Amino acid sequence: MKKFLLGILVLFSLTSCHEVEDYPNNPKGNFEALWQIIDNHYCFLLDKNIDWDDVHRRYSIKVNDKMSQRELFDLLSEMINELKDGHVNLSSPFASSYYRKWWSDYPQNYDARIIQQYYFNFNYLSIGAIDYGYLPQNIGYIHYSTFESGLGSGNIDLILNYFSNAKGLIFDVRDNGGGNLTNVEDLVNRFIDSRILAGYIIHKNGPGRNDFDKPYAYYIDPVGGGHLAWKKPVVVLTNRSTFSAANNFVSIMKGLPNVTIAGATTGGGSGMPFNSELPNGWGIRFSACSILDSEGNSTEFGIEPSDGCAIDMDRQDALDGHDSILDFAIDYILALP
Repeated sequence: MKKFLLGILVLFSLTSCHEVEDYPNNPKGNFEALWQIIDNHYCFLLDKNIDWDDVHRRYSIKVNDKMSQRELFDLLSEMINELKDGHVNLSSPFASSYYRKWWSDYPQNYDARIIQQYYFNFNYLSIGAIDYGYLPQNIGYIHYSTFESGLGSGNIDLILNYFSNAKGLIFDVRDNGGGNLTNVEDLVNRFIDSRILAGYIIHKNGPGRNDFDKPYAYYIDPVGGGHLAWKKPVVVLTNRSTFSAANNFVSIMKGLPNVTIAGATTGGGSGMPFNSELPNGWGIRFSACSILDSEGNSTEFGIEPSDGCAIDMDRQDALDGHDSILDFAIDYILALP
């Protein structure tokens, strides 16, 4: 998969280029440049049923040459928030925009302190972005906070070997905002014993809103090389703040026979990033290459829990030191034959 993803990114850089109009460095020019860049390259306008022409009509009348840089930034940020996408960021020397409602309008469904204090009495282990330890029910627990941080094969072997006597494993990616897709492969390949179809990547190949290549299938192979793999039951815990590469991880894991997804629907965020620049030097970043699951469904809008496993944290339970989602996963594994 690593070579495949590298190839896709190289191909993306070679085929995404086309002639771009040269806009002046003034409020109107920067507005038009941003609108056009997104119109040419953003890959979810059709999927999200966004009338981008209407957005242009509504916002263009608000632009004038007397605007300050801050006023222009605020207006452009408001415009790109119409995309409702946490992957869309406008960056200036004084601020960066970020759309938060993809997670802020939902329950958080995670409190690290509850788990650290009431489930482990602060007696847990840490390697990089992973906290791990044995729960009293002889179940292994891992919380992975970011896919920005890779673990290395030796550390993954160490953790899996540590849990060799556990009845099952709870893999918690709540509040994991994503990171590097190659780190997704480095974990998924520990839970499979044969090559799997992980999903598809659709590359935008031109400025038209429906200019896309055919989906490219990508696969993940078992780890091999004498490294440890996990064959026992796994429950992956998710919340709305499970995003981007973490969302991709959940999408792939959900298709494995020994894996159950529990918690809340993830935050989505499936695309590979595209970066460009406005005439005034401000940067714009957004998704221009979408990822589908193994059945060809878009993962942009989030991954739902397994059937019967959707659960939110109970507020009163949390006040009493209980994580309802974690308790559900524990009971689920204990009930397995």
